[in-house]
Amino acid sequence: MKRNRKIGILLPSLSSTTKILVRFSEVDSMRVVWHGEYVRYFEDGREEFGREFPGLGYMDFFANGYTAPIVDLQVQYISPLKVNDVAVIETRFMETAAAKICFEYIIRRQSDGALVARGSSVQVFINGKGDMELTNPVFYEEWKKRWLTKK
Repeated sequence: MKRNRKIGILLPSLSSTTKILVRFSEVDSMRVVWHGEYVRYFEDGREEFGREFPGLGYMDFFANGYTAPIVDLQVQYISPLKVNDVAVIETRFMETAAAKICFEYIIRRQSDGALVARGSSVQVFINGKGDMELTNPVFYEEWKKRWLTKK
């Protein structure tokens, strides 16, 4: 699948939704969510995705002898979130044949459905020796067979 840098152009293979209540500690002096918190919201979305589609959580990587660091991260800020807003994070798994995991994120404010941010991330597989894998690990191929054939 050819990757387009515009978020939302391709249809996701799988998606998961989670909600986050914005806390006071997440806002800056302008009383809006500090820009770095959106990266944390993306991570919250990935963790929920891993719970909803078992086998792709962080502990699953470790159990199979791998880590999966982020090597590319994109964020587009559209509208601010404030204290006590509920952020609805849609995490979209974007299938690729390459040895990487691609996600897209859409964050909306629950109260009015406004788009507040969107982004994407790319993770690669690092084996127990610290080397990047150039092919998909067996556990990841099995996960893809399990979940992507159920669509």
